Amino acid sequence: MSARQGILALKKPAGMTSHDCVAKIRRIFSTKKVGHTGTLDPEVTGVLPICIGRATKVAEYMSDYGKEYIGEVTLGYSTETEDAHGEKVLEKQVEKDISFSDIKDILKALQGEIEQVPPMYSAVKVNGKKLYEYARQGLTVERPKRNVTIHELQLIDDGDVLSKDQPVFSFRVRCSKGTYVRTLAVEIGERLGYPAHMSSLIRTASGPFSIEDCVTFEQLESGETPLEDYLFPLEKGISHFPKWTVSEELLFKIKNGSVLEAPKDLVQSPFGVYNEEGKCLAIYELHPSKPGLIKPVKVLAID
Repeated sequence: MSARQGILALKKPAGMTSHDCVAKIRRIFSTKKVGHTGTLDPEVTGVLPICIGRATKVAEYMSDYGKEYIGEVTLGYSTETEDAHGEKVLEKQVEKDISFSDIKDILKALQGEIEQVPPMYSAVKVNGKKLYEYARQGLTVERPKRNVTIHELQLIDDGDVLSKDQPVFSFRVRCSKGTYVRTLAVEIGERLGYPAHMSSLIRTASGPFSIEDCVTFEQLESGETPLEDYLFPLEKGISHFPKWTVSEELLFKIKNGSVLEAPKDLVQSPFGVYNEEGKCLAIYELHPSKPGLIKPVKVLAID
């Protein structure tokens, strides 16, 4: 891997937008060729994969990753933003302890495919305008419903009951792209009979990148480790794609973006084409109009 070409797993701090993080990485790595793989709300911390150099070519294939979060729900009041940073909307005192077994039953019921309505304070566009822009003007518009998948939803807290004096609990969720964890926290509260909001959120995984893979801005700026040592090869970013390893004879054609015969065992498109050393040379897909052939979507080879 060439120096300063690859994927950085950044541990995003609170208070920065994903765009802010990209701008700072550009300065640290002294390159304009930087792109993130899907936004995180400013107050959310955790895993934000960032592509640098040649790896920006695969950034678009990384936005569909499944995600994992640890979220905290506070019962008793809801907010206009569904998190801890908005104005209060509804308030209802929690007057009795709540059994953790009841909470677990609700979390179990929310697993699988569910329907969500994006919050007004989100970047979803309606009629070419982001929802949060309407919200800031005090406007509410009809929002498109979306189906998302909750693969796993587990209570983290120990014990038997949630105290009415401190009605706060945490959960771990593995979910599909596009899931609003804020909205999930509100839904959990509603099913318990209380207004609620998400009081904190950490993204602990995005596709193959976990919180253990992450580095902080402080580490990057310390100068103690060469910057390129923090980078993963771009192949890790597309490890969810099927792989087709080719022999030396096909390398020239692939590097030149040739249309080829489809491999016999190809069952999924797109897919990565690799040399025998394990480097991804290109991303190919089934040819849309020529059965039995494949065509390049992106050529990644540099020599």
